[in-house]
Amino acid sequence: MSIFPESLRNRLRSTFTNQPEGSPEWVMKLEEGDDAGFFAPDSATWAVHGQTATIVAGVRALLMQALHPGAMAGVHDWSRYKEDPLGRLAGTIRWIYTVSYADTATAISTSNWVLRLHGKVVGSYLDAQDREKPYSANDPELLSWVHLAFTDSFLATAKLWSSPIPGGPDAYVREWAKAGELMGVPNPPRSEAELAAQLRAFYDAGVLKSDDRVAEAVKFIRRPPLAKALMPGYAVLFEGAVASIPPLYRDMLKLKPARLGPVALPAELPTKLVLKVIGNMLGHDDPSATQARKRLRRLGIDAPVRAGSGGVA
Repeated sequence: MSIFPESLRNRLRSTFTNQPEGSPEWVMKLEEGDDAGFFAPDSATWAVHGQTATIVAGVRALLMQALHPGAMAGVHDWSRYKEDPLGRLAGTIRWIYTVSYADTATAISTSNWVLRLHGKVVGSYLDAQDREKPYSANDPELLSWVHLAFTDSFLATAKLWSSPIPGGPDAYVREWAKAGELMGVPNPPRSEAELAAQLRAFYDAGVLKSDDRVAEAVKFIRRPPLAKALMPGYAVLFEGAVASIPPLYRDMLKLKPARLGPVALPAELPTKLVLKVIGNMLGHDDPSATQARKRLRRLGIDAPVRAGSGGVA
């Protein structure tokens, strides 16, 4: 029996799924399909995406993605993130967990569905040198930056707040390159060193930019319209996300680790404690992984149960 009120548990889960109660239909359908999918239960991908550190990773990824002016223009011009932030979050989570846990055909079709949605996201923006440039959400450069920011954020937070990654960091980067390929990312990194090098290449080339749009996005991410009961915990997770960003990019975002006067406040332990509370609230069963294991058992594929901290969908 949980010590947390069911209403608070439902409110927390609905934050990630945009559904008041129960698991979304797409989660339940992960039981369907005719093959094991791209990633196995003992994969680095299942290990990283099946734990609550992904919550901090999502915040960190949004902050990092905002530094590319083309990506930021697409969000500013086309996204309804201010009017429906939970809907946008739920859509992103659906793609991540579908690619991670679904059969091959579903993972491919869901990625193609996202690419079709991106097809209409076009416009122009001022680059870091204030030159006007056209953009499309499916431009290889933008796809690369989003993939890099995502992979780097999920890896960094997993190293800080999750159990050890099977095969180590390189295994996760190498595996998740498949998701990049599904989205049309050219040459996604396949090692932690390649990931860091490709991120740094964007910085060294003068592509990244900090401006009023970035400041507006950071302000929104710092204080999103969540239920009041969730905001104290979210504030801790936000500081954890900020602390996990390398100073190079953190300075561009004009963010600093939390301080009390001249003294830096620790972020790692408070974030760990909040994630533990969230894991206890949601339960240690990962609904997406549970449905995927049902598919694997139906197909006669060994699906060992790995201890984890519970997933968000």
